[in-house]
Amino acid sequence: MSNLQCPVDFVTINENKARVNAFFVLALGVTFLLTNAWVIIAILAVDFLLRATSWGNYSPIGFLSDAVIKQLKIKHKPVDRAPKRFAVGVGFVFTAGILILLASQQNFAAQILTVVLIVFACLEAFGGLCVGCYVYTLGLLLIKKTSK
Repeated sequence: MSNLQCPVDFVTINENKARVNAFFVLALGVTFLLTNAWVIIAILAVDFLLRATSWGNYSPIGFLSDAVIKQLKIKHKPVDRAPKRFAVGVGFVFTAGILILLASQQNFAAQILTVVLIVFACLEAFGGLCVGCYVYTLGLLLIKKTSK
């Protein structure tokens, strides 16, 4: 996909906060894999839902990220909010799917989805690569293809 298309809303957020958020998602995902404690995924799902909606100010991960940014004096780096918000929505879908798989005793499938979530979080946290734009572009291509 050479021509990435990302959603845009012309509202900026701190990219560094998004990357710290992703680090906490990574840490919680790994913790879930090590402990198999479903409550960790439930917390992630609620947090993703909060951040994907207008309730993002109540995100526990957001609170932690703000504290880390303040303590480490990480500079504000503006970036459009829409791609990050879309990616957070995808994160909510993943964590909801993981919870459904866990409830239906599909633990291995839940672990696979968690690994994918962790990979996406690693890409964002350490590389600044938001997979949301790739998913969004793929969705647009599929819509174009099916509407012909």
